[in-house]
Amino acid sequence: MKISLDRINKDYLFEATSSNDLKVLMDNKSKREGKVEGISPMEVLLMGVAGCSSIDVVAILNKQRINPVTLKMEVEGIRDPNAVPAPFKGINVTLYLEGDDISPEKAKRAVKLSFDKYCSVSKSLDPNIIINQIIFVNGIKV
Repeated sequence: MKISLDRINKDYLFEATSSNDLKVLMDNKSKREGKVEGISPMEVLLMGVAGCSSIDVVAILNKQRINPVTLKMEVEGIRDPNAVPAPFKGINVTLYLEGDDISPEKAKRAVKLSFDKYCSVSKSLDPNIIINQIIFVNGIKV
């Protein structure tokens, strides 16, 4: 796995390109002047946690012949804004699944397996970062 990154203006805007030629713009979200035109690197990291875990959850449920109609995830990183550097101290994940055949137990098991065993992104983070998960199935917290 390999990416490339190019600076594309005289400010903080960068373009990262995957080996499949897919692109992401990254920018300094806290800059004092100019328009923010890209995602901050820390937001990209949270997006990676969401994407990786969502892929796991769908794959685990699909193996049980369960295919959610919708899956939505909200991921919030908790950090000390006054610290330098300011790594995440915790991550809160809220997952919303909808579908007729999703049991709360299977949803909880799929999420637990993702974060405890399969999600390469979350497993690459500092082990001291606590990842809290809240799961809703068909609008009901499980």
